[in-house]
Amino acid sequence: MEYTFTQEAPEKFATDCLIVGIHENGLLSQAATALDHLLGGEITVIVQRGDIEGKPGQTLPLLRPVGQAQRVILVGMGLQGECKAAQFKEAVARAVQVAADLHVKKIGCFLPEIVIKDRNPAWGLEQAIVATEDALYRFDRLKTRTPKRLMPHSCAFAAPQLSETDAKQALIAGQALARAISFAKDLANLPGNMCTPSYLADQARALGTRTGITITVLEESDMQTLGMGALLAVARGSHEPAKLLVLEYRGEGTKAPIALVGKGVTFDSGGISIKPPANMDEMKFDMCGAATVLATVQAAAELKLPINIVGLVPTTENMPGGSAIKPGDIVTSLSGQTIEILNTDAEGRLILCDALTYAERFKPAAVIDIATLTGACVIALGSQAGGLLSNNEALSQELTSAGQTAADRIWPLPLWEEYQKQLDSNFADMANIGGREAGTITAACFLARFTENYPWAHLDIAGIAYKGGKEKGATGRPISLLVEFLRKRAHPT
Repeated sequence: MEYTFTQEAPEKFATDCLIVGIHENGLLSQAATALDHLLGGEITVIVQRGDIEGKPGQTLPLLRPVGQAQRVILVGMGLQGECKAAQFKEAVARAVQVAADLHVKKIGCFLPEIVIKDRNPAWGLEQAIVATEDALYRFDRLKTRTPKRLMPHSCAFAAPQLSETDAKQALIAGQALARAISFAKDLANLPGNMCTPSYLADQARALGTRTGITITVLEESDMQTLGMGALLAVARGSHEPAKLLVLEYRGEGTKAPIALVGKGVTFDSGGISIKPPANMDEMKFDMCGAATVLATVQAAAELKLPINIVGLVPTTENMPGGSAIKPGDIVTSLSGQTIEILNTDAEGRLILCDALTYAERFKPAAVIDIATLTGACVIALGSQAGGLLSNNEALSQELTSAGQTAADRIWPLPLWEEYQKQLDSNFADMANIGGREAGTITAACFLARFTENYPWAHLDIAGIAYKGGKEKGATGRPISLLVEFLRKRAHPT
C-alpha cells in the first residue's frame, strides 16, 4: 500500500472512495460538511433520518459519485471532541474494510482531521496507517485456493492541523510501525513445523542484512559452554536445536542499551506435563515475545532512533521426547541458582531466566522481557491489557504511560516479597511453579530472582498477543507500546 498526505479539499479530491467522519448528535466533521454543501444537505438528511447515528465505528457507504469521488463512506466517530484513541483506530479499520469490500483501488481518508481526546494530530495520522494495515492484513500464503482479493493500492490521508513536514514524519513513523506489526504477525502465524528456532535465526540474520543490525546466534554448544542449564533443559525433548539470538542496534554511541528479551518457544506441547489437546495448535503462538522483539528492533532501526538496543531471543520447542526433562528434575541456571522443575509446562520462565542473566553482560540501562507466560494473566486481565510486573517503579510508570499513549495498554500487578515463598523447594534453590494462586505474579517472582542487578520489567502478553476462535491469529501487540517507549527514551523532551 502506498501512503501519501493530501491538503486538497474533500470535494475536489479525485479518488475511488472518500472516508469522512460523522459525530453523534447530528454533527458533521469538517470534510463531511464540505460534501454536504456539495450535495445540498443530503448528508444532513441522512443523519437526521437515523441512517447513521455517529456512534463509534458505524459505517454507511454512499455508492455514487460525490464531487470528484466515485463513492463516499460515512463513519461514526462518537461525540465531537470525545473520540478516544481506541475508538479512532477501530473506526479507521472498519471504514477501510468496507472500502476493501467495495474493491476500490484508491482511498482518500479524512478521518485524521478528527480531534482525538488526549492525542495530537500526528498520532492520529500514524495510527490511521497502523489501523489501515491491520484491517487489510491476511495470512493466506499457505492456502492453495484463496478467493481473488482486489485490495486498495493507495491511501491519501488528510490532516489539516499538520504541516507538510510533520505529516511526512508521521507517515514515515506510521509505516515503520505498521511494517513491524505485520512482520511479527507473519512470524507468529506460521505453523510450528515452519517457524522453528532455526527459522527465527534465519529471520534475524535477514533483519541484520536489511537494517545493519549486528546479529549473533548462539548454538547449543555455546550455551553448554556458558552453563545455560535452564534453557537447554527445555530443549532436551526436541529434535530442533535451540538458539539464543542476539540483536544489537546502536543508534547512539556507547550509552547503556535497553535490553528486550522475548520468549521464543516455537511450539509448546507442555513437555512431559503435556497440555490437553483442545486448542493446542495455538501453542505455535508461544513465540510471540520473540516476534515482538525482532519487530520492535526493526522499527527502531527504520526510524533511526538515537538509542542503543539489545534484543535477546531464547528460542526452542518444548516437546515430550525421550530425553525431555521430567517433573522433579533439578537443573542449574546460568546464574548458578538451581531450579526444581515441578511442571515442564512452566518452561517459558526457564528459557527466560538464562537470557535475563546473559543480559547483564551488556550493562543495560533497563531490561524488559516479553512473554506469553501464563494462562493466569488471561483470566486476570482478558484480552484488553497485558500484565506488567517490575522491580523499578519509574520503569513501570514509563511503560504504563507508553501503553496509554499507544492505545496498547498494560496493567501493573504487585511483585511483593510475600509471594516469593510460594516458590520454595525442599531440594533446590527454587521451584519453577508456585501453585495455583497468583500464577502470573509467582511466574514474575521467579524471573525477579535473575534480575536483581538492573531495572527490569516483565510483560505477560498471553492475553493480548493473539486471538483464538474464528479470528484466530497474532495481533502484533505490544509492539506499539514498546516502540512508543523507545521513542520517548530516545527523545525524552
